[in-house]
Amino acid sequence: MSLLFKQLRIHQIFGANTDVGKTILTTALVRASAALKNEVFYLKPISTGPMEDADDEHIKRHSSAFKDKVHTECLYRFHVPVSPHLAAQLAAGDESQKIVSDNTFINTVSSYVRRCASRTNGPAHMYVETAGGVHSPTLSGTTQLECYRPLFLPTILIGDSRLGGISATISAYESLLLRGYIVDQILLFRDEYYRNTEFLTPYFAERGIGVTALDAPPSKTDDAVENFESTESYYKNLDMTPVVQNLDARHEQRIAELDSMPRRSLDAFWWPFVQHGLVKGESDVTVIDSASSDFFSVYKNSAIQQNANANMGSSLESQLDGSASWWTQAFGHAHPSLTLAAARASGRYGHVMFPQATHAPALELAERLLNGPGNGWASRVFFSDDGSTGMEIALKMALRAFSVRHNLQNSERKKLGVLGLKGSYHGDTIGAMDACAEEGVYTCEWHNAKGYWLDPPTVSIREGRWVITLPPALAASAGVFDSPAVGGGDSESWVYDVARRLNSPLADVYRDYLSRTLDGLETASGVPRLAALVLEPLVMGAGGMIFVDPLFQRILVDIVRERDTNPSSSSQDDIDTSKSWRGLPVIFDEVFVGLYRLGMQSTVPLLGTAPDISVNAKILTGGLVPLAATLASDSIFRAFYSTEKAEALLHGHSYTAHAVGCEVANQTMRMLERETKSEPWLAAKARWETPGKSSSAWSFWDPQFLQTLSRMDVVDEVMALGTVLAIKVKDADGGYVSQSAKIMLQSLGDSDNASSELPQFSVHFRTLGNVAYFMTSLNTSPETVRILEEKIWKALHNKRADL
Repeated sequence: MSLLFKQLRIHQIFGANTDVGKTILTTALVRASAALKNEVFYLKPISTGPMEDADDEHIKRHSSAFKDKVHTECLYRFHVPVSPHLAAQLAAGDESQKIVSDNTFINTVSSYVRRCASRTNGPAHMYVETAGGVHSPTLSGTTQLECYRPLFLPTILIGDSRLGGISATISAYESLLLRGYIVDQILLFRDEYYRNTEFLTPYFAERGIGVTALDAPPSKTDDAVENFESTESYYKNLDMTPVVQNLDARHEQRIAELDSMPRRSLDAFWWPFVQHGLVKGESDVTVIDSASSDFFSVYKNSAIQQNANANMGSSLESQLDGSASWWTQAFGHAHPSLTLAAARASGRYGHVMFPQATHAPALELAERLLNGPGNGWASRVFFSDDGSTGMEIALKMALRAFSVRHNLQNSERKKLGVLGLKGSYHGDTIGAMDACAEEGVYTCEWHNAKGYWLDPPTVSIREGRWVITLPPALAASAGVFDSPAVGGGDSESWVYDVARRLNSPLADVYRDYLSRTLDGLETASGVPRLAALVLEPLVMGAGGMIFVDPLFQRILVDIVRERDTNPSSSSQDDIDTSKSWRGLPVIFDEVFVGLYRLGMQSTVPLLGTAPDISVNAKILTGGLVPLAATLASDSIFRAFYSTEKAEALLHGHSYTAHAVGCEVANQTMRMLERETKSEPWLAAKARWETPGKSSSAWSFWDPQFLQTLSRMDVVDEVMALGTVLAIKVKDADGGYVSQSAKIMLQSLGDSDNASSELPQFSVHFRTLGNVAYFMTSLNTSPETVRILEEKIWKALHNKRADL
């Protein structure tokens, strides 16, 4: 929704306070722009108070000499001289005036700006004047800073020249800065007594922002004619030309910077997961100018666009972040609550080292995690910096616990391996890669797969039915030869009611297959001694959005624990063995799936069994900063407990438990608690409820939409849980290196207007071979999800027609 036009330079006017001269100085800017032969648009989105005192009327009166060049508009006018939110509430009793939502308000402003841009060939200027101070409320009660943020207009701040104005001006600037605004200019009246300018000029010069002080206007008189003439004389004596020229230069610099970024990026970056040989040129580089809520604001250089009228439209395009920025976003981009949490901790602590120390954000977060996803089984939290290192810590914990329990010597400890599932992925650090199967694509020269990986049964929706697909070995074990698909249900409860399914015939097949397989592994050559079970519960993400049958994972955990040899160990004498890990330490990698990504805080209640170690990251900090937490049971912790330093968990990072990350995570956890009780959340869950059936599995994606997709000729299968949607397109070759899903859905990059009620947007999405996946935030509006569903259906439908 951000707006940037090459032919129309736009600035938004914010005030450090009320009554600081916004309208007076904006009028001076309008006149100066018009005097320089520019067409000028003035917009007052909201006006309250009598018409004769309205700011747009003042602009009209004192721009009459430029009436052919100056255009004024007010979008929402209320005649009661109170704050906009109160004016809207008072007017709500009238059927012609309803309280306007932020979304409707911003769309109205955006539409007007776009119309103005389409009317001019430039050069043209626009000034959008706000009301009151930076935090004055808009119609809905949201503060102006937050309400206007999606537009991301460069800003002029009108400073306060009065007593206390230095503090008010700097505070207003910092509030703008914390919300990402670009501040191009500070304007304020000159005052010979308080002399605020003398302090503010060098203060802002250090920040690259110019301060211009101007004479205050004459005092207002009761004589309208005299007042008009004195004010006109005042404006004629103001020289605002340098200010307007500086604003023009800032506008041109911004465009020049954006124009240059693709070429400079191609010369500077080595991108992750990108084959640079397939990058054809600058048009393949996504230039993200800003981000807000669920959308990127992507720059489109008119020189490389095909649209002949590109220079007339906005150079910024709204692009839906269809992968939640690699699965990190919980509440959309640039959420002010998370930004303020980061600033709060940064201002209080910066970063402080953590060994044998504590600080409030870390302690609060540890207790939240132990009482949340770790409730009932975890006793300790080990902090690190990202999911991959969090998993390496988990592996260290599990392998040490196994070694201590079995009194293994160093030479034996070096030969341990893990038990896992094919298609799993636990990160790109070497140790995490070693815990994945060799045939994976995320490998390197040092990668040495250490363990054994079972081929799991998967869950999907095919032809409108929920089915479980067995891998060949399991299919043979179950006596299924003609088709690997087992059964079929009409709702998710058929799959995700694990407790009910534990006594099913398929459960017996799983138990028999797993028992025989594990028996064989004990004597198999080439398989290391297995010392831990490592699982991505329910969904294996990077491996291809593989939805695993939860019953298989539950029985796998049960079987592993039932095979406990119960060795004695003096180091374990002080442990309650009824609470100690059994068989193999079990690790749940919940980096991707945890903290409501799949609609549940943790997968533990659904599976009906807890791990001994788990890892959380990504959503943990709402996608703002890196942080990971490895949770462990007391029996795992005790394996490292000693009076010998060498027996400690000697692992750490310079930024372990950094206060900024912990404080942001605490704020995220608080917001998660509220969001799960919100009306859109509860409404989405209600759509998945089936009378007479119980299941904790549900999705933000509409079940009827999934049914429709699953019946399309070009679709092999679909699946969704929580925020995640996966579409597997039909492709005989398939695999990670396939381009079929990307080709099939490439039209999503077009910004066609799927709904007149919402702004146009394209979709940024990523694929895993022939699997396309989409992911919402936890607070993505239902309207946005429905539009995205429509876009996906259209893309597949049109591609099917082409075929």
